[in-house]
Amino acid sequence: MTDQYVLTLSCPDKQGIVHAVSSYLFITGCNIEDSQQFGDRDTGLFFMRVHFSAEAPVNVDKLRASFTAVGDSFAMDWQIHRADERMRVVLMVSKFGHCLNDLLFRSRIGALPVEIVAVVSNHTDFAELVGSYGIPFRHIPVTKETKDHAEAELLELVRTENVELVVLARYMQVLSDDLCKQLTGRIINIHHSFLPSFKGAKPYHQAHARGVKLIGATAHYVTADLDEGPIIEQEVARVGHEVTPDQLVATGRDVECQALARAVKWHAERRILLNGHRTVVFA
Repeated sequence: MTDQYVLTLSCPDKQGIVHAVSSYLFITGCNIEDSQQFGDRDTGLFFMRVHFSAEAPVNVDKLRASFTAVGDSFAMDWQIHRADERMRVVLMVSKFGHCLNDLLFRSRIGALPVEIVAVVSNHTDFAELVGSYGIPFRHIPVTKETKDHAEAELLELVRTENVELVVLARYMQVLSDDLCKQLTGRIINIHHSFLPSFKGAKPYHQAHARGVKLIGATAHYVTADLDEGPIIEQEVARVGHEVTPDQLVATGRDVECQALARAVKWHAERRILLNGHRTVVFA
């Protein structure tokens, strides 16, 4: 059984990057299992994800140390992780539990390579559900007066539990600009794709009143610009004139779950690289 690793990198595009990476892996006795790369002509950046194996046991810290010279020579933003490493995740939810329930189940059956270390909510509605999975439930109520304290408690949880990803599984609170900046590229949100056309309460009912033919959902990274962060994944479903508002809501729940689950999976497998306001997804 060989040890498996994943290398991800982005850097200014120039000749010799792929050669340097493959040569490094050859010299260190590693074998490339899968490699994907993309050069963006608009931004002048190069992106790469390499899944590689090592016949002899290799310490990941030694791999990182020895790759530093290659990374520095191309001004790379890079990471190396074990491929079997389960990403430590915190889920956040309010009063709509479909995405939470979906992620909990997918994690339990091994469909998501994550370890859910806690579920945080500003309500207690899903404490029993979360408890049935043996996962700690943290009730952090949020008011205008306590928002700063609530976010400080969340950041402390992220720090003490070595959390790499926070997932807003229909968490209906706007995060502060400071929190968004501290966790840049580490918070994923899901929302219905009707934004900004159908804002406010009951967006699916608004969409029904306008006779929409497609409904969808968008998973994206959270930034200080509300619902405008880099898009990771989108899912849509076609609907006809005969559907009711409640049927639209049900279909919307399904597409939200699908889009969010794929985004979390790809992030946990280190398949997503930030490219300014966009993402490169090696799915």
